[in-house]
Amino acid sequence: MMVRLIAVAAAATTCLAYAASDGPEPAAGQTVVVEVGGAKLTMADLEQKSGPALFQARTNYYEAERQAIQKMVDDYLLEQQARKEGVSVTELLERHVIAPASKEPSEDALRTYYDGVDTTEPYEAVRGKIIEVLKQRRTAKAREAYMQSLRSAANIVLTLPPPRAPISMKDVPLRGPANAPVTMLEFADFECPYCQQIHPVLQRLETEFKDKLAFAYKDYPLPMHPDAEKAAEAAHCAAAQGKYWEYHDTLFDKKQLSVASLKETARALHLDGTAFDACLDGGKMAGVVKDQMSEAQAFGMQGTPSILVNGRFVTGNLTYERLHGVIMEELSAATAAQADAGSKSHTHGER
Repeated sequence: MMVRLIAVAAAATTCLAYAASDGPEPAAGQTVVVEVGGAKLTMADLEQKSGPALFQARTNYYEAERQAIQKMVDDYLLEQQARKEGVSVTELLERHVIAPASKEPSEDALRTYYDGVDTTEPYEAVRGKIIEVLKQRRTAKAREAYMQSLRSAANIVLTLPPPRAPISMKDVPLRGPANAPVTMLEFADFECPYCQQIHPVLQRLETEFKDKLAFAYKDYPLPMHPDAEKAAEAAHCAAAQGKYWEYHDTLFDKKQLSVASLKETARALHLDGTAFDACLDGGKMAGVVKDQMSEAQAFGMQGTPSILVNGRFVTGNLTYERLHGVIMEELSAATAAQADAGSKSHTHGER
């Protein structure tokens, strides 16, 4: 009997496990991960019990892998370009990065920087330090610009699959094409200032990718925001009358979340005021909101906004550029999958 190290795909991420077997490898879900008193517990059992709780750990590991891969790619590109130019990597960087960035900043630029620094030291005493700081910044920008030029000229295809959260989309408000290749899901809080700030960014992305992106929203009202939970309930009360998105957008635009304001918004949108008030005052949608809160907590989401694109948790700064990049990656992956499926279908047809 020999012992083999095998890769096991689980919840769209890769885990390592040892398997002792002479026969064929079991399906990923049936791989035994532990035995307790003779009972064999499988990867499928682990996923059922702890899949959501492990999601954040898998996402963090995936991001660490991506960073390591990016460094490996950058190192490779530098080595290849250095060979092409007949120099060492150090000489290559000196030529394309360090030399262009080494020009001393103008006196006006130094003075402007000094005026923005919180210091009591005279300009002459810190001038040298300012020059060094500005040169370091210029060098960092020049290096990133140069690396981006090398990446753009190369055909880079990342095949490492990201972990994806198996989140239910049943009865979730969805805006955009139902068959869109990309679905962006936001867990948010109507009272959260960061959610309010990112709202225009999400609207911009919806407009830009209108034929390819569907947008969904789930509630994660945080305990430090006293009006958030009732505002979430109000949006679902509006959904009961077919105006979820109108109400959702109005809450983010106007930021008026007292119960009285929630009712005024309902009337401004020409909802049935009596039915809306009964829904809100009676807490008819409280259970829906609490279920979505529990789901966010189960997946280890620490705050709002938390955004998933096709189930993939987006980490880092939630800027337009970051989200745009993730959407483009997902669209590229969808296009590649379609091409692969078409190729396989064509090959099968020839047979």
